[in-house]
Amino acid sequence: MLSFIYEPLPSRVIFGVGCLDQLPEQAERLKVSRAIVLSTPEQAETARAIMARLGQCAVGVYTNAVMHVPADIAKAAIARVRELSADCTVAAGGGSTTGLAKAIALETGLPIIAIPTSYAGSEMTPIWGLTEAGVKKTGRDMRVLPRTVLYDPSLTVSMPPMLSATSGINSIAHCVEALYAKDANPIISLLAEEGIRAMAASLPRVVTEPRDLTARSQALYGAWLGGVALGAVGMALHHKLCHTLGGTFNLPHAETHTVVLPHACAYNAEAAPEAMAKIARTLNGESAAAALYDLAASLGAPVSLQALGMKETDIEKAADLAVQNPYYNPRPVDRTGIRDLLRNAFDGRRP
Repeated sequence: MLSFIYEPLPSRVIFGVGCLDQLPEQAERLKVSRAIVLSTPEQAETARAIMARLGQCAVGVYTNAVMHVPADIAKAAIARVRELSADCTVAAGGGSTTGLAKAIALETGLPIIAIPTSYAGSEMTPIWGLTEAGVKKTGRDMRVLPRTVLYDPSLTVSMPPMLSATSGINSIAHCVEALYAKDANPIISLLAEEGIRAMAASLPRVVTEPRDLTARSQALYGAWLGGVALGAVGMALHHKLCHTLGGTFNLPHAETHTVVLPHACAYNAEAAPEAMAKIARTLNGESAAAALYDLAASLGAPVSLQALGMKETDIEKAADLAVQNPYYNPRPVDRTGIRDLLRNAFDGRRP
């Protein structure tokens, strides 16, 4: 007998090529008049262009967002927000920028308008993360859920092909873990399967023809579904490992998800057979783990932690950290198994 709880999150989504034109209208709808636009240094030009679109509604930009939201960066951004008396943040970029907006919201309660330029999915979740003293802490708080999200596929065409591939597989990871989450439910499972399908079908075209708006639209649609899945149910071992590796060893976020995902699936395969069967079927693969590895390899994405700059001597420390305060996982988390998983991921072995 089915038994579940499903609680949709209260966010407004506007999707389509050119929907960025609606930004001033959406700011007005939220009754904000002093927005600060956030971005990474690499996307500062985009931030300034969005500030120009907002006109008198914008009071400035902050372009120092970086990966994993270091606490000192968050503190500096909050100080800038208060200096400008901002009443809203506009996050223009990927997970790093959205994460910074969430850190600001966690402290100040300011509403967020998110304008994704990658497939991170953070814009659809109430999940925040902060890194301090080499440890990344995460939590859930409805104050950090963006109020409005503008998904304009034209903003993703400049994303480099390889970043598109790894960002896309990061989105697939949200869908994969939603299928065996402790609080999984039929609605999110349907969305998760569709997210895997849409992303896997579009990524090969996105990598070879980055300016193909049809492929970009399908990938961004898949990313939205991955974000919905990530926001609606809890994640498991894969995300714990990636947060550990990213926060402690400063490994790149999307690339780390890409490398670890097949091995996390292999670890959980026997404990979550129905979820694995759905993933394998959706990817037309022999097994979920092998199909995910083959997808990454076919896109030219990295398949080993060594390729990301991790040191072999870091494996033991990573295993120690991963078993501390573990997330829910369908298979019990034990250090020997995690160490073997990390060794396989470090070497890039096909599961």
